[in-house]
Amino acid sequence: MADLMEKVSSWLSLLPRISLGNLLEIVIISFLVYEILVWIKNTRAWTLLKGLVVILVFVVFAAVLHLTTILWIMENATTIAVTALLVVFQPELRKALEQLGSRNFLAGILSFDDGKEKQSFNEKTINELVRATFEMARVKTGALMVIERGFSLKEIERTGIEINGLVTSQLLINIFEHNTPLHDGAVVIRGNRITAATCYLPLSDSMSISKDLGTRHRAAVGVSEVTDSITIVVSEETGRVTVAEEGILTRVEDADGLRKILSAAKEEQPVVNRFSRIWKGRLRNGKKAV
Repeated sequence: MADLMEKVSSWLSLLPRISLGNLLEIVIISFLVYEILVWIKNTRAWTLLKGLVVILVFVVFAAVLHLTTILWIMENATTIAVTALLVVFQPELRKALEQLGSRNFLAGILSFDDGKEKQSFNEKTINELVRATFEMARVKTGALMVIERGFSLKEIERTGIEINGLVTSQLLINIFEHNTPLHDGAVVIRGNRITAATCYLPLSDSMSISKDLGTRHRAAVGVSEVTDSITIVVSEETGRVTVAEEGILTRVEDADGLRKILSAAKEEQPVVNRFSRIWKGRLRNGKKAV
């Protein structure tokens, strides 16, 4: 037994020493690799990556068979290929940088807001939102309502028409009424006021979103991926109500369910916990909405 322990000790002594810095590097690199894989899997980059794998297999095949001309062409095309990849992946890279910049740990340091204190919505606003949502759902009026939390939506507001009106069910229903000038696009809600209407939202590139969902739902997921906002969606085809938050779509069955979601959002601080998202699955698609 003593000989065995001595051998084990001698083997362990051959292993490189692992310091606290090494462990920290392992954790950071593992986290980055995970994030990159999730990003690739949930965007069009996954399809492009499969194309790159095919090219890589072809290069290995050419190397095994010593096809020197093909290898020479591939070697000289490498520089051009890197530039081409940056051009092809430009939308995905831009969205990844937007998501990185929208995290609260950077927002606290690099704050470009006007310094005004964030105003939370009250119970009256929640009741008006719930009433308007299910009135529109009953008659199948499509709607898209984005509620600002910690991350500023001023850039999105600039794409629409300024309203600056108190949140009421009558105003929301009139905005989204068919064949009215303001019905197309999203409204932005800050605190207890509707700040803008007919706003354009970024569309999500997530491949996990059901193909049955339309542009309205994809836009709701898109804005929830790059901000900490909550978006209420009313389907024009079915009248079903869905809430988008942190890239996740959740089906809402009744008014009480929507009221609970909004009340919970009102009470909690708008802090994004990145590590908790990993365990919960950041971009899973919750419940099937439509």
